[in-house]
Amino acid sequence: MLDPVQSRLRQRRLLDALRDQDLDAVVLGLPHHVYYLSAHLPNWLHSSGFVLLKDGRSWLCAANEPVANAAVDEPVSYEAQWMATLRQEQPAVVADQIIAFLKSNGAHRIGIDASAVTATVAGSRELEVQGIDAALWQIRRRKDADELSLLQAAIRCTEVMYERARQMIQPGVEELDVFNELHAAAVKTAGEPLSAQLGNDFTCGGGGGPPRANRPVQAGELYILDLGPAFRGYFADNCRTFSVDRQPTAQQREACEHVESCFALIEQMARPGVRGRAIYEVVIDHLQKRAGRVFDHHLGHGIGLQPHEYPHLSPRWDDVLLEGEVFAAEPGLYGDDLRGGIRIENNYLVTSTGVKLLLNAPMSL
Repeated sequence: MLDPVQSRLRQRRLLDALRDQDLDAVVLGLPHHVYYLSAHLPNWLHSSGFVLLKDGRSWLCAANEPVANAAVDEPVSYEAQWMATLRQEQPAVVADQIIAFLKSNGAHRIGIDASAVTATVAGSRELEVQGIDAALWQIRRRKDADELSLLQAAIRCTEVMYERARQMIQPGVEELDVFNELHAAAVKTAGEPLSAQLGNDFTCGGGGGPPRANRPVQAGELYILDLGPAFRGYFADNCRTFSVDRQPTAQQREACEHVESCFALIEQMARPGVRGRAIYEVVIDHLQKRAGRVFDHHLGHGIGLQPHEYPHLSPRWDDVLLEGEVFAAEPGLYGDDLRGGIRIENNYLVTSTGVKLLLNAPMSL
């Protein structure tokens, strides 16, 4: 799990970032925000709430019993079940405790995230609230050591998943069987259940999508496996493409070489201060000139507590890379002539001088 010491430091950064807004307290209800600042990862069936007062004192309301090792000064609890039945009104119960705590500390001006818990808090006529999600997203960009450790564990799961994919993919194997085997490999590697549903792309012969029932993969197709396991709240997101029969056509091989060539440009350009939009534009221009066609999706995005975070390598945003960020870069080429398409995705840590590749998996078809 996250390190309580690091979570305490994140609390200070949050207060520093919000000081000019003259808030009396910050109230968070999204599970990944609660986790980020308290080091307590709520069960997906349970509501929780975190409060950080402007004087630095912190409070956590968790399900069933106070959390002993959380990065908070005052842990409290509520009953999430009655006679083993989950209570549907959990967000309101947590919100009531939050409101009582705020009143007891004279807190009036409150910053909140967007969640079921804080929506109820916002309904209190005695509080003045404002959203702080945009500030939270920016604070989360730079990853601390405890976050990097969890991200690397999630990425390791994908490396083992690709090893298993190379062993089992052949004409006739069904997409659902591939999904199940890769999920099992991830769980075995993690040593525990994943903390979110295994997502991303498991459709053979197409650009992406979930696995389809009774759909065997076919010789000549390309199989894009875009994998996003989550380990203790942190998501990996990377991709490899496999030739189902291990006999890619000359056209498929050429397309793969074009996609692979994009990473030299990405690794050359990416460093603190560079705009993600600029990297996208260079890669698009490179593929247009070399392959005569381009992809119609983003070039990449940050990863962490959510599958897609800042920074964005996309013309729809204008993010500037920061040291300490982790992002996924995923150029691709698609078409009926390729029997699906090719996408390759790597995960990088932005360092002071460039980027560090975090994934160790062959890119070949």
